[in-house]
Amino acid sequence: MNSNPIPSAQAPVIRVSVLKAENLSKQVSSPEGALTIVQGVSLDIAAGESVAVVGSSGAGKSTLLALLAGLDLPTTGRVLLEGTDLTQLDEDGRARLRAQRVGFVFQSFHLIPALTALENVMLPLELAGRRDARSAALETLQRVGLQSRVGHYPRQLSGGEQQRVALARAFVTRPAVLFADEPTGNLDTATGARIVELLFELNEHSHTTLVLVTHDRALAAQCGRVVTMDAGRIV
Repeated sequence: MNSNPIPSAQAPVIRVSVLKAENLSKQVSSPEGALTIVQGVSLDIAAGESVAVVGSSGAGKSTLLALLAGLDLPTTGRVLLEGTDLTQLDEDGRARLRAQRVGFVFQSFHLIPALTALENVMLPLELAGRRDARSAALETLQRVGLQSRVGHYPRQLSGGEQQRVALARAFVTRPAVLFADEPTGNLDTATGARIVELLFELNEHSHTTLVLVTHDRALAAQCGRVVTMDAGRIV
């Protein structure tokens, strides 16, 4: 009689939700009355996932991104980041959570002109009281290929180099979620392709969830999931 146990089926992969939107809506005032920018959006994003948000201009993509990141509050609904309800936090509480768990990369690089590349990347770590700010920033700049440019100021860097500094700054805190809003919008095609390559490399290496707003369908197709918005809704 064979005493070997029958091999069991492969254990299912456990899906850990890192970012959840529940029935989000956002209204703003306009001369014509209340304007609904985001309407009834629900979304569940897993840890380590890459999600592209696409749609035409005015579809509500950037507003949704701001709501998911806690940069803005919804009119109705709620956002859970690693289980914490952002709508229950005050502005300081949301800022603290963003500093610890969220990274941002925008179309405009938002670097501080008076700081070197190294100092720009060290800044979020120093604000968090990290003693290893310099070594962690140097290591991250090396990962994006800028080890020879650490002492340069933003004005001394090309657009692609500035965006790589911005990427390094976003990833240096090892955020749970990285939000990228048209990250290649101000770059030429070849430079943009390199930035995209880096985004996905860092996403995979750090297991950071990537939420990417883009008009570029080819870029969106590289993500694990594509969410399409139209007139404030997910379609």
